[in-house]
Amino acid sequence: MRKHAQLVLAVSMASFGAVLILTAFFVPPLGLIDPTVLTAFGEILTFSGAVLGIDYKYQSKE
Repeated sequence: MRKHAQLVLAVSMASFGAVLILTAFFVPPLGLIDPTVLTAFGEILTFSGAVLGIDYKYQSKE
């Protein structure tokens, strides 16, 4: 159950990051992604990877 919840959390966060990037195309200035959006997307993906990666590391030691 916990592993499933972590997977859902990681996928939903990565999806939110992708939506954030796509939304940046439709707000002024059109077609330009602000560096802060890219930074936020990178942090979201890093956290998503950490949620899955830390759990995998501890499970593989058992």
